[in-house]
Amino acid sequence: MYLPTTRILWGIDMRRLGFLVWLLAFVAPPALAFEAPAHLQPLEQRLAALATENPGEYGIAALDLTSGEMVSFNGSRPFPMASTMKIAVAAAYLAQVDAGTRRLDDPIGDTTARALMDAMIIHSDNRATDQLIATLGGPAAVNGWLRAHQLSGIRVDRTIATLLSDPRDLRDIRDSSTPEAMLDLLRLIDRGDALSPQSRAALLDMMRRCATGSNRMRGLLPPEARVEHKTGTLNGYTGDVGYMTFPDGRRIAVVFFARGGSNRPGVISTAARAIYDGFGTQGQRGALVAHGDRVQDAYATAPRTAPPASSCSLGGMAVQAQC
Repeated sequence: MYLPTTRILWGIDMRRLGFLVWLLAFVAPPALAFEAPAHLQPLEQRLAALATENPGEYGIAALDLTSGEMVSFNGSRPFPMASTMKIAVAAAYLAQVDAGTRRLDDPIGDTTARALMDAMIIHSDNRATDQLIATLGGPAAVNGWLRAHQLSGIRVDRTIATLLSDPRDLRDIRDSSTPEAMLDLLRLIDRGDALSPQSRAALLDMMRRCATGSNRMRGLLPPEARVEHKTGTLNGYTGDVGYMTFPDGRRIAVVFFARGGSNRPGVISTAARAIYDGFGTQGQRGALVAHGDRVQDAYATAPRTAPPASSCSLGGMAVQAQC
């Protein structure tokens, strides 16, 4: 016989279960969404220690583009993209070049799309970025390109000018990405599924010539490592994403997002070197200038110094907060 109280009790139990699931999502410690291969677990543990032993909150992910092996810490947690989103803007424009609807030599304002893209990726010029976004049809067009390639966990909602004028909130879901979602974008670009070989080469060349953030991903890597990257900076936030290539040609896509703390570039450069060594030949790991897993302040003044603020500009006016 059907009892109404049974339905009521079932509903209460399900609500309690739902509340417990919601609560656990907030109290659970940062966890990896998967288990790294056994030989990469020491690297994963080192990255976790590095992130937790230093002030701030970090999202780190690295992917071997040949084997598909990956490590991450806070890989599914959203972080601001800041100027790392400019990779998506460039890819969306280059896709239209591949489709024949645009050309890199098309005039935009008093310059060309090629010049604007160079300024956007190499010098993180914000006005150049917004001119390209406007030409594409606004942020929704860039977001639509991401969705057309089944990329989730990454979103573009505002122009750079709007982002900078809005009240700063480093936990705003707008214009954010998880580290693993940014990895998906980097992998999509690298394997040539979204861009022609010519457009892929053009974007990677611009990223290779990136002039910002030399004390981040590149800060502690050996001279033989090739780096193609794009930085992002806001007050209280530092990011760097891109590719590291070994002398033998193997490529690693890497993502570093950091908010809070006082030595974000130092943590990023240390993590980048740990990833380079961890994915490299076992037993030939370079020494790191660190005490345990706590980054020393010396990393903030690595020999490769950061570029001047003027290299990150908004129509000639220095905008250090978005480079």
